[in-house]
Amino acid sequence: MRFAIVAGEPSGDVLAAGLIREIKKRVPSATFYGIGGEKMQAQGFEVLFSMDSIAVMGIESVLKDLRHILKIRASLRDKILQDKPDCFIGVDVPDFNLSLEKRIRSTGIKVIHYVSPSVWAWRGYRIKKIKRAVDHMLTLFPFEKQYYDQHQIPATFVGHPSADKALSIRPGLDISEREHTIALLPGSRSAEVKSLLPVMLDAAKLIVQRYPDTRFMLPFANEKLYEHYHKSVIDTGLPVQVMLGNSAQAMACSKLSILASGTAALEAMMYGSVMVVVYKMGWISSTLYNYFKHVDHFSLPNHLLDEPLIPELQQEEVTAENIVEEVSRFLERPDLMRNLQAQFERVAQTLYKETDVLAARTILEVIA
Repeated sequence: MRFAIVAGEPSGDVLAAGLIREIKKRVPSATFYGIGGEKMQAQGFEVLFSMDSIAVMGIESVLKDLRHILKIRASLRDKILQDKPDCFIGVDVPDFNLSLEKRIRSTGIKVIHYVSPSVWAWRGYRIKKIKRAVDHMLTLFPFEKQYYDQHQIPATFVGHPSADKALSIRPGLDISEREHTIALLPGSRSAEVKSLLPVMLDAAKLIVQRYPDTRFMLPFANEKLYEHYHKSVIDTGLPVQVMLGNSAQAMACSKLSILASGTAALEAMMYGSVMVVVYKMGWISSTLYNYFKHVDHFSLPNHLLDEPLIPELQQEEVTAENIVEEVSRFLERPDLMRNLQAQFERVAQTLYKETDVLAARTILEVIA
């Protein structure tokens, strides 16, 4: 069996690596190739193009690199159509994958999309394209499967892998260690970090002035970001532990997290770390988002909790002063934090499944 896979972000690399591992348990001779990262490579995945080559954020970045991205997609498409694998699996990155999936599926190759695009939140018109592009959707959240059921698109809720990891780590956590620790997570893309890290560090300075015992943990998503920013962060003189990777550890050991909107927000919830979510995008992306959005909140935890209690700051709202105000509101209200942490644990329980196993089993059933 041959599988073509495209993953474009670190979270997708983790999901795809787990999927490859479980498929190989069932089909030892299976081979995998396409676009991916180091964790996929460690499972025997053949990288035709680096994951970083398509990891862009926002319309502005896409337009800047469009020619290069389209060239990569065309080359991969031709390879897949010539090779005719048993299945194509698009892991997230819908702007890259959906058009590719539509073309591939039209030739009779089975297509699975892993991680639902947020059509329930914005750009709902894409549901028609999804219906033409995929044979089956694997969702991380139960409400997404319900959405696809309503649109007659085959879907399976496979749970979220962070829930399994978080529930296994939580019992061993020393909550007292969290007391004065705040995690800073500025994102995984270069443009995102460049935009958000300075304001996070400015906020950290103000927090230390107000709460002198505070210390920080700052995990960088990859070696490139770590090498680029490590020295400048240390030079601030802040009590910050700079780390390469280990974002899960940083959130699990922190009472509170200040983080870029995305997967990290969900993971922080899994680890019981109350959070302030920040998000900045280019003017074009922001205009399109506000025009096509269907919901009032952009971070996933606010869609999973009983009510939207997670502060969200976006665009011009993302200032050091605003971040500190939200952080202080939590630190001065331990009752609010305890309530949130209790809700976080309930959500983690609902999202727990053997994600990798269930995803692999579903894909093999669809092919069969």
